[in-house]
Amino acid sequence: MVLREDLRQQYLAAMGIRTWERRRPPARYSGAGAGADLGFAPDELARADGQQLPPQPAESAGPTAVADMDWEALEQAVRGCTLCRLHLGRTQTVFGTGNRQARWMFVGEAPGFEEDRQGEPFVGRAGQLLNAMLYATGLKREEVYIANVLKCRPPDNRDPQPDEARQCEPYLLRQIALIQPRLIIALGRHAAHSLLKTELALGKLRNQRLNYHGIPLIVTYHPAYLLRNPADKRKAWEDLCLGRKLVEAGP
Repeated sequence: MVLREDLRQQYLAAMGIRTWERRRPPARYSGAGAGADLGFAPDELARADGQQLPPQPAESAGPTAVADMDWEALEQAVRGCTLCRLHLGRTQTVFGTGNRQARWMFVGEAPGFEEDRQGEPFVGRAGQLLNAMLYATGLKREEVYIANVLKCRPPDNRDPQPDEARQCEPYLLRQIALIQPRLIIALGRHAAHSLLKTELALGKLRNQRLNYHGIPLIVTYHPAYLLRNPADKRKAWEDLCLGRKLVEAGP
């Protein structure tokens, strides 16, 4: 997408970024098993944390045969899901939105009040900031795919609980498998911990070229966090610039 320079500068200003800086592209990503290209290898992440990175999900997790569902069946399964207690308080499920052939996939943690009301992720103030982040990176919202770890809103917007994330995980993993994005951006620590099966602090995970089953993964701050801590917007911008280099470098 070609973005007018004045409009791009407006979005950069919303991110707290004054200038646009191009960097040299990194070495081409070599796909699964390219641990040498990471900031640290997946097995080093496991050793530092004492846990293993996620195995391929079992089909028995969550609804039957989730791993074989097409988009229509998957969306129907999510809409009718009652696997955890969150279904008792939801207005509706929040499946995901965007381009189902997207190169970029953004994963947040859980729907909020507006998302629960409208049935679409990132439509509140955090969504407005995410839109600005996308435009500043040269992307349109409709060009990417956006989803959450949880498909139902937790009460009072509390943090996702481990059992809730575990029940929802097959849905997210199937979305990733269907899209096959070139890059996953994990927005916030809950999304990062769910995808990477680690408890490492977000500060130790970001600014790294990680690997999720052969797909490059970048961890950055959740937009809601950036609304409370605007000084970290520049760090988030640096993470998106790293992501852009990985996508431009190709598979």
